[in-house]
Amino acid sequence: MARRNHLHFILNDAPVSLAEIGASDTLLDFLRLHCNLTGTKEGCAEGDCGACTVLVGRRSARGLVYEAVNACIRLMPSLDGCHVVTVEHLSGQGGALHPVQQAMLDHHGSQCGFCTPGIVMSLYALWMDNPKPSVAEIEVALQGNLCRCTGYAPILRAARAASEMGGQGMDALISHRAEMDTRLAALADGARVELSRSGADRAIIPASLADLAEVLAAHENPTIVAGSTDVGLWITKHMRDISPAVFITNLAELQTITQDASGLTLGAGVSYTDAAPALLAAYPQLAEFWPRIGGAQVRNMGTVGGNVANGSPIGDTPPVLIALGAELALTSTRGTRRIPVQDFFIAYGKQDRAADEFVSALHIPPLPADALFCGYKVTKRRDEDISAVAAGFLVQKDGYNVTFARLAYGGMAGTPLRAKKAEAALIGQPFTRESFAAAARAIADDFTPLTDWRASKEYRATVAANLLLRFYDQMAGEDETLTLRQENVA
Repeated sequence: MARRNHLHFILNDAPVSLAEIGASDTLLDFLRLHCNLTGTKEGCAEGDCGACTVLVGRRSARGLVYEAVNACIRLMPSLDGCHVVTVEHLSGQGGALHPVQQAMLDHHGSQCGFCTPGIVMSLYALWMDNPKPSVAEIEVALQGNLCRCTGYAPILRAARAASEMGGQGMDALISHRAEMDTRLAALADGARVELSRSGADRAIIPASLADLAEVLAAHENPTIVAGSTDVGLWITKHMRDISPAVFITNLAELQTITQDASGLTLGAGVSYTDAAPALLAAYPQLAEFWPRIGGAQVRNMGTVGGNVANGSPIGDTPPVLIALGAELALTSTRGTRRIPVQDFFIAYGKQDRAADEFVSALHIPPLPADALFCGYKVTKRRDEDISAVAAGFLVQKDGYNVTFARLAYGGMAGTPLRAKKAEAALIGQPFTRESFAAAARAIADDFTPLTDWRASKEYRATVAANLLLRFYDQMAGEDETLTLRQENVA
């Protein structure tokens, strides 16, 4: 197998080749300290404020796509074969301001200016992909950008003005996309990439899925890095050594999405953004839940498989995946085994995954025709926040009685967990609010939550119970509406 000992990508218009690069080196530090591209700012260093937003272009099944990402937690090895675009690269006709920049100027969208470059880059990504966005779509695009000065109204006006100005046909990233795709294709040499800084802080980029299995078999306790939306914080906040780190961002084999009669299968490298169209088509009940996972930058980087594999008790996706009866595929040189997602979590910080195994796919069965299903996320602030409590509920009933219940929670224990006693209290009972209230009371016997800075144990216990009641109220309302429609038709 061919091997390469340098990282190569394109930064704005210039090719970059780096031999001395470590697993924990961030794109933000590279841009500011080595390239003097200081338009990209450091605010939070945890992917929360968006001041460091840049665009990364990557080749995919959809062609060359550009996505807003957080440079502060984007690790350099993940950029191999990509196109990085910073705010310095933006320009309009004849060297004038770009339409997004001009709109921000005209509508006073910048005051102190610190967050402005990141906001401009988020709006630029939206402007390219959605020339006529609604206000709601603009707000979603800005979920990952915090601003203390403007109150956002001028920024929203600027975004609408930029869409009215148009000009996408003259934009460099759009008009030269085929040329850039050719340049990136030339970088795809199919080699395993092995990087280090002074012989330490090692990073490995496998050439294929089979190569990934061999790499994991040959190294003791490597760190697998997918989107780095969590691993990035291990570096910037906890100063952890992640070496040797195995980066899987480049593996197209992990980015497949397939659907058939058995359900929806997501490769473990599929991002939240890429998963959304197929996932929400199959499970429309998650339409309000899914956009609350991080901001746009986090959804562009983070992967569904990584969110599960990480094993966090407050991960957003495990409760809904457990409720849906999803399965994990775990692969190694020994082959692939499949387990229910609910069985993957053993204890806090411990999962049913051998050191040489990796999560290769998630399989989600179709919803039964009579299933009532929903996911919930409770946080301190509405957008881009970590869950205090997350939940996924799936209930079936036969006429008047509940016949099946799968009630899963995150944030209530050391792992994502089903509320087995609440399920038992509900199954066989009439589908009434009284039955759900009794099941909600049983949740106290399922969990002993902890108090931390996100929420007290009392708050978590109350929220967990109330979410089940909210689920009933929503589902009962839908049933009543359906009955009325049937009666009107009759």
